[in-house]
Amino acid sequence: MLRFIARRLLQLIPILFGLSILLFVWLRQLPGGPGRALLGERATAEQIEAINEQLGLNDSIFVQYWRFLSRVLQFNFGTSIQTGRPVTTEFFQRFPGTVELTLFAIAFAIILGIPLGYLAARRHGSFLDSASVVASLLGVTIPVFFLAYLLRFGFAVELGWLPGSGRQDVRLDATHPTGFFVLDGVLTREYDAALDAFLHLVLPGIALGTIPLAIIVRITRASVLDVINEDYVRTAESKGLATSTIRRRHILRNAMLPVATTIGLQTGLLLSGAVLTETVFAFGGVGSFIADAIGQRDYAVLQGFILILAVVYVLVNLLVDISYGLIDPRVRVR
Repeated sequence: MLRFIARRLLQLIPILFGLSILLFVWLRQLPGGPGRALLGERATAEQIEAINEQLGLNDSIFVQYWRFLSRVLQFNFGTSIQTGRPVTTEFFQRFPGTVELTLFAIAFAIILGIPLGYLAARRHGSFLDSASVVASLLGVTIPVFFLAYLLRFGFAVELGWLPGSGRQDVRLDATHPTGFFVLDGVLTREYDAALDAFLHLVLPGIALGTIPLAIIVRITRASVLDVINEDYVRTAESKGLATSTIRRRHILRNAMLPVATTIGLQTGLLLSGAVLTETVFAFGGVGSFIADAIGQRDYAVLQGFILILAVVYVLVNLLVDISYGLIDPRVRVR
């Protein structure tokens, strides 16, 4: 297992190297350039030329890339032009919010998706099965931002049941030692703050978790349909084993490998920044800050955030691969 983990971590090096090249070249093809982004739209050509010379942007692309790579290896991604603070500081201030939102969304998708997919497979051809297929197709096709606006308008604006923006009520004088607002409320015993932070997760979490929910339902249904026709399931049924035992040991456990892959991929994608959802709900996580950075042409933030999120994505998928051995002993044997 340690050899496998070490091999996967080594594979991260060429992946990040290739991504850094693509990212570096892409950002320098955007209109305007870093000089105009720093000085504003009213900057003169002379001012832009001076800032380009100061920042070394007139050097060859190879010299600029080597300078960029040297800073990245020191975990120095520069300074955000929006806030004037280091990019790493901005990232780690906002990343806990994105993690909280991702965990809520993926938990929502798993808690509903696996049981619905299992029930649809067990009642193959029934109304429940057909309804789950149709609902999963709708869940995938409805744009996230459209659903987010509907949820916000219906439950926050019209009904007033849930908060429609932010991570926590600004009137609460809450303590945040970790940056995870729900966890902070529990650790500091400010349970009203924890509840308020949790309620702020509900609407964006549901909007964000709808597509993973639909995908998990479909993958679980298909995987369970494959497993229930296997000989070992029929043998277990002929032995008179309890239905719960057959479901837990023989069906779900063997059907979980493709589902675990799906969950891992979706979690990695959500952690990569829920740009649209966070923007609609003004959530203040990584995604909304990336959206602001695109609008402001904040190149340092885009470079730093995308590279760090790439590392997070690869590490999440590594955890998924490790989980295979816990789900299916045959993987450990190989």
